[in-house]
Amino acid sequence: MDTTTNALNWFEIPATDIQRSKKFYETIFDIEMTLMEMEGSKFAMFPFEPGTGKASGAIAEGEYHKPSSEGSFVYLNANPAMDNVLAKVEAAGGKIVQTKFSIGENGNIAYIMDTEGSVVGIHSME
Repeated sequence: MDTTTNALNWFEIPATDIQRSKKFYETIFDIEMTLMEMEGSKFAMFPFEPGTGKASGAIAEGEYHKPSSEGSFVYLNANPAMDNVLAKVEAAGGKIVQTKFSIGENGNIAYIMDTEGSVVGIHSME
């Protein structure tokens, strides 16, 4: 890997109920996710455009995908302003674990727990 390579290639957020988890993320980010199955696991894909070099990921339900509030953190893009995302979290069945806070010139982050019990970070410049 060098400076021209994305450090993040792909991410998977564990789920125990792929439909419930898909609905949660679609609701809070106003997106549509595509479902697929592969090697005995189910995936709900975050929107992406193949060939752009931009990293993406999915919600994943399967033998090796166990929701957790500990471990590696994924930060999802909540631009242009995360307030819109945070306002939908609890109504969609999630929980705000850490409210929005500044990380200086790098914007703001917050931590949310999804419907499956996984904690993810969200980031925006506002």
